[in-house]
Amino acid sequence: MNPTITRDQVHYLSEQCSEAPDDFQSVATRLLKKQRRLSRFFEQNAAPLGMVPAQVALYMLSVCLRVIEQIGGRMYKVNSNHIDAATARVNDSLGEIFPVDDGFAERAKGWADRAQPHLLDEVLWALYDRPDENAEQAHLEDEQKALIYVLLWTAVEAIDMVWQAPEGWDPSGFEAPEASDTSED
Repeated sequence: MNPTITRDQVHYLSEQCSEAPDDFQSVATRLLKKQRRLSRFFEQNAAPLGMVPAQVALYMLSVCLRVIEQIGGRMYKVNSNHIDAATARVNDSLGEIFPVDDGFAERAKGWADRAQPHLLDEVLWALYDRPDENAEQAHLEDEQKALIYVLLWTAVEAIDMVWQAPEGWDPSGFEAPEASDTSED
């Protein structure tokens, strides 16, 4: 298993994706094409949710891929064996995390045996706790959020199987850059 990316690093890199949506769109397209087997798995399994929730799931997958890519190292292609192994690993835990109720997100966050737990915590934050600053944000039902989380958890498990963190990388050394102060005194 790879070193765990810190929560600050995950949040900073994730927010960069949402702060520049036009720039991120081409990056997301490239990443999803590179991981075509994983994106097909997502498209097939998110389709029953409906068009908007499926698009949200695919966008969040591209953010997860981008966070890993920004850390560096080497990311190989996810194949069917990785997806099957990740699915089995996640399915073994679902009985302890479900049902979908007010405690779902906390139980999911509290599950210790997850690849890249801070990345998955960011997913939970985005689905359940992110302030609704944009009135046009997609409204998702709790069951949709839970399924999106399970799909992303499966994806992150598979991605972690094919990712080799940069040699000598120490995640504890990260400090998020301060927002640049452009005001004049």
